[in-house]
Amino acid sequence: MLSQMNSRFSRRDLIGAAAAGAALTGIGKSAFAASPEARARVSANDKLVLGLIGCGGMGASDMRQLMQQPDVEVAALCDVDDARMEGDIAHVERTYNRKPTIYKDYRKMLERKDIDGIIVGTPDNWHALNLIHAVEAGKDAYCEKPISHDIVEARSMANAVKHHNKIVQVGTWQRSNREFVSAIDYVRSGKLGKVVMTKAWRTDPSQVGNHPPQAVPSGFDYDMWVGPAHFTPYVPEYTHGQWRWFYNTGCGMAGDWGVHMIDIVLLGMSKDTDLPMPVEVSAIGGKYAWPTDARTTPDTQIAIMKFKDPDFILQWETGRDHIRKDGSGAEFIADNGKNLMVWRGGWVVRDADGNELPKEEAAPVSDHWRNWVDCVKSREQPRSNLASMAQTTITCHLANVATLAGETVHFDKAKMDIVGKAGRHTSSYSREYRKPWKLPIYHS
Repeated sequence: MLSQMNSRFSRRDLIGAAAAGAALTGIGKSAFAASPEARARVSANDKLVLGLIGCGGMGASDMRQLMQQPDVEVAALCDVDDARMEGDIAHVERTYNRKPTIYKDYRKMLERKDIDGIIVGTPDNWHALNLIHAVEAGKDAYCEKPISHDIVEARSMANAVKHHNKIVQVGTWQRSNREFVSAIDYVRSGKLGKVVMTKAWRTDPSQVGNHPPQAVPSGFDYDMWVGPAHFTPYVPEYTHGQWRWFYNTGCGMAGDWGVHMIDIVLLGMSKDTDLPMPVEVSAIGGKYAWPTDARTTPDTQIAIMKFKDPDFILQWETGRDHIRKDGSGAEFIADNGKNLMVWRGGWVVRDADGNELPKEEAAPVSDHWRNWVDCVKSREQPRSNLASMAQTTITCHLANVATLAGETVHFDKAKMDIVGKAGRHTSSYSREYRKPWKLPIYHS
């Protein structure tokens, strides 16, 4: 079991791997990869025409996953850095025998009437504007996680999607992975018993060091890359990929991986995709492993969350600990001592004495990206719909809010807002946008 649990892979392992999503759901690449003949059989009226905002990284990975579908066509790419686009341009050209239209300003792309949906693959500080502007322009969207930089953004995004009646899938593809679906089904069935304690974790190996500012390279619109965030001098080591570890542009490990593993806990403790949310959150964290590192988000963090109806506690942890468990995962502990642990690659149920118990695998589900395409056509809600993922994302933000505030934070799910003053002053709750950018506010 230990050897299985230590065979880890991160979301970065997916980048550039066109078959990753299909393989992870237990279905081979051939089930989803579209041949030229298959594409030719799909009429133009049946094709979903997409544009990508944010090349390289997860945006590029999502685009490649969707390009495997015979009824999907990518028509346009947008990025503020020319150096990030070359590989994606070539991939689109090889697939469709034509070059995509290139944009530096995503708003110009959104003006196109022939584009049905948008892939949002930008850093966290851009997700809210990209998505809200997309649905305002009449587009459905596939949005990378976490959906937002802060709580106020997440709330407005969920309301905007509902108001414009758009279909949005979030890139939390664990919801389409068989081991997680199986574990969630088992917990919901009651076979584990009454769950009173849950845990979610991720080992944090990230370190960005300290680097001086440099001149912005030609072809990179760095001002646009910063967007609504506070402007800071250009440091290449703090931009592509590493932006995650700065509160100005990212959400730290709570947003990057908590949104995956906390999501599994919340799903297991719910009846459907309307998730329970904490009523009380306390947390502590900081730079303990690398105190002089330039990052501003914690390399070590523990948050304790109290839930009501159902009553249980959730512990979120990130740091150096990984002994006897996978580098990331979720755990459910019942009042009878039984335990269920799930990670990327497997899951196990044990009795109070630690003996492994029999378990049942859920039936395989469709690929996560295919699920979005199908739902765009049927207008049904996808597995990682925006309303549900707003609940998970806000829960993750609350861990950062409590850490930054240094005090216990209270939350009201009915209002989708913090109760009282504690935590409202933190950047993980809300922040002032840099001019001329402005967050559109949608109310429920």
